[in-house]
Amino acid sequence: MKQINMYLDSLFYDQDPVLEEVLTSIKENGMRNISVSPASGKLLTMLVSLSGANNVLEIGALGGYSGICLAKGIGAEGKLTSLELDENFAKLAYSNLSKAGFGEQVSYMTGAALQSLEKLVEDQKRFDFFFIDADKENYENYLQVCIRLAESGALIVADNVLAGGSVADEEAQLKRHTEIMKKFNEMVANHPQLETILVPIGDGMTVSRVKK
Repeated sequence: MKQINMYLDSLFYDQDPVLEEVLTSIKENGMRNISVSPASGKLLTMLVSLSGANNVLEIGALGGYSGICLAKGIGAEGKLTSLELDENFAKLAYSNLSKAGFGEQVSYMTGAALQSLEKLVEDQKRFDFFFIDADKENYENYLQVCIRLAESGALIVADNVLAGGSVADEEAQLKRHTEIMKKFNEMVANHPQLETILVPIGDGMTVSRVKK
């Protein structure tokens, strides 16, 4: 799996100094290097662009790497709302998106994501693209609220669903969230409101379309 991803990144990722600077800032701030892979980021940009999404919701900002990838796909009038537990992470992410030219298009809500999601529901907000990349224990909860916030036909993308390959490979090292991801994958595969496929890129992404 690691070799395949190295191959994908080397072949399909064009060196981007802005994204490289984000990775450097994450390291300099003592944050974990858990941003999406370069090829995964490119896929996010393409999915947002191809879907024509204008209102994107991100759950888990970290240092802004995935946020930039998402923002690249939206048009000049598009908006990105990002939920982040840690206020310092949100500040770094906003700084990095501003440097990338997306400062006017992004807004951050800090604190527990489930509380922020319920606030969005109360405010009757609607989104046409979602990216889930936060605490794995709440993936199912995040998904259910995203469906409530979704426009008809919206896309919901979730990261790390392969858990290092351990969801399918019995010889792979088990992750803390292996069983959680197995359950989540089964849920999205069989959810009556979703049409889903799992893309084995990076650490795996499920791409779900909310049925009309």
